[in-house]
Amino acid sequence: MASAAGARAAGHFDVDDAGTLDAGQCQYEAWWGRTGTEPVNGQHIGPSCRVGPVELGLNADRLSAQGAHSVTAGPQLKWNFYGPAADAPLRAALSLGAVFDLRRGGRAGGQLVLPVTWRPADSLQVHANLGADWATGTGARTPRGGLAAEWALDDKVSLIAERSRASGVWTSRVGGRFSLTPLVSVDVSTSRTGPRGVRGFVVGLNHEFGWK
Repeated sequence: MASAAGARAAGHFDVDDAGTLDAGQCQYEAWWGRTGTEPVNGQHIGPSCRVGPVELGLNADRLSAQGAHSVTAGPQLKWNFYGPAADAPLRAALSLGAVFDLRRGGRAGGQLVLPVTWRPADSLQVHANLGADWATGTGARTPRGGLAAEWALDDKVSLIAERSRASGVWTSRVGGRFSLTPLVSVDVSTSRTGPRGVRGFVVGLNHEFGWK
């Protein structure tokens, strides 16, 4: 997954790429993160599969802070409508998601993102996102956007740097993706969020496999 031809900035990174899984393929993404000195701990699991022209997924997240917990889950759909080839110089997609707060009566929220990926060289990709989030319960809309650069050093290591804005807060993140096998990779990143530069750390696992 971290090859020069197919590296993807998804996983736990905030700026998504415009690619989707190949036909007949599935994957799951799982990660754990910690943010702040009075830490907020987060866990995520997100299986997805290519179904016809789209990628369908299900995301589940749990956040814990000072003894309080939240659990959210919801479906996601991603459609690559321009540049379907993995090595296309320019690709664009549409990503739609819904989220439900499972501990507060299933209050709903959502997300709409337009990811675009530009490949100026075989080893370099630039990802741009533009969209919006709708908060669970209130439905309040906030803009979302970001820019990321992904550089594949070889077929096993990619470096990723991004700057993104969500829920009115800017985050800077740097990290890497390390391929253990052609279909299994590990992500590690560190981040700084908000005007006070709150620090965070995330480690993730990505596994792709065939389903037919």
